[in-house]
Amino acid sequence: MDKNIQFQNYGARGNWVANEWVPAKEGKTISIISPYFDKEIATVPDSSAADLDAIVDRAQVAFPGWAATNIRDRAQIMFRFKTIMENDIENLAELIALDNGKTVADAKGSIQRGIDVIEYATTIPEVLKEESSQVSAGITCTMTHEPLGVVAGITPFNFPVMVPLWMIPLAITAGNCFILKPSEQTPLAGLQIAEYLKEAGLPTGVFSVVNGSREAVEGICDHIDIRAVAFVGSSKVAKIVYTRSTAVGKRALCLGGAKNHIIIVPDADENSTAKGLLASSMGSAGQRCMAASVMVGVEEVDAIIDSIVESSAQLKLGEDMGAVISKAARERIIRMIDEAKEQGARIVLDGRNPQSPEGYDGGYWLGPTIIDHASPEMACAQVEIFGPVLTIVRADSLKEAMKIENSSPYGNAASIFTTSGAVSRYVSENASAGMVGINVGVPVPRDPFSFGGWNQSKFGHGDITGSSGLSFWTNLRKVTTRWPAE
Repeated sequence: MDKNIQFQNYGARGNWVANEWVPAKEGKTISIISPYFDKEIATVPDSSAADLDAIVDRAQVAFPGWAATNIRDRAQIMFRFKTIMENDIENLAELIALDNGKTVADAKGSIQRGIDVIEYATTIPEVLKEESSQVSAGITCTMTHEPLGVVAGITPFNFPVMVPLWMIPLAITAGNCFILKPSEQTPLAGLQIAEYLKEAGLPTGVFSVVNGSREAVEGICDHIDIRAVAFVGSSKVAKIVYTRSTAVGKRALCLGGAKNHIIIVPDADENSTAKGLLASSMGSAGQRCMAASVMVGVEEVDAIIDSIVESSAQLKLGEDMGAVISKAARERIIRMIDEAKEQGARIVLDGRNPQSPEGYDGGYWLGPTIIDHASPEMACAQVEIFGPVLTIVRADSLKEAMKIENSSPYGNAASIFTTSGAVSRYVSENASAGMVGINVGVPVPRDPFSFGGWNQSKFGHGDITGSSGLSFWTNLRKVTTRWPAE
């Protein structure tokens, strides 16, 4: 193990309302199971519409005062929040690992990506400063960014700190009151964010947490006093949340799943390509929407494939790669691998029956798996597997490879590994994806550049981070002024 994960039961946790933990009104709970141990580590409320109503009411009380707070004072809280998180990053990473199944190193990396967004939020006083100009003789136009009110974020299991931090710092620094609905599978680290914000001095009611499952999500979509909702999860649910939220006039930005393609051409550097493909396909046990789940090999690239198979086989569970989220997820992934083999693909690296790390026999372990000679029509090449599985499809030309990439209904990311500028330009100009990597396996932009895909990977306008994220959480107010001549 990269660091020994200790079993701990955190007991019953509540919702976060007015800077304190509050139990659900009806007493229904959800059991939180650690992927390392297959044991309960906590329970959280399975909140009802009445629980959500109480949280929204408290947030509405807090909103006028928070919106009236000077934006520089709001940013100062983000400075303190950032410092608190950095100082406690080890403890938070261990909590994520226990709750989610990640390695501690993977968890720390994801926390740091979230902290990057907090850092960007500290610059918001400059980014959102008032713009004013004399547009004609005696007439001045002024434009300001105004908060929406009470807003919400619904976040997934795979990055229980990073994804909430895509939303929270920008939304609250812009002057909104924010309600987080964390994944019912991995809520503990998200709940810790509430404690950090309280310590940073965030006023009561500005940040709240509602735990729960379907009823809580539907309540957020339907609640008329929640002005905007951001969502990250599967494309199926993203479309439902977007449709249901916008039907009542709510602003919505919903990021869905992906089937990302990495195109490998013969002139690619073998060493860096194998490393980039390994990190992209097997990082976070493949449980991320930016994972390279399909490699498209153009012409003769067997040497690179051999290298990635060899490198993947050396990964150690619990040290280089964590567990998958649940027993059900493990069983689903194995069924997908079985189906690929039945359809004629070759399993050149089989992780279906790995040796569990010592002391973690009950965990949900899967080893790296590589499926070669799959056809583009196979489910393993089309469906988001969301596990440590790389599918390899062969193409006779770069044009054919791009056709395979373009045919995917998703559009989060696409990458090309090459030493040719012309090839990289062709792919970057023709890929049907919102984020493109050139010799980069996980092309996640860094702030102020924003995160967001295309096609069925996103429902709504704009992106979730950077300046585009700020636009989502604010309204533009334009004031045109003319004073009569004396």
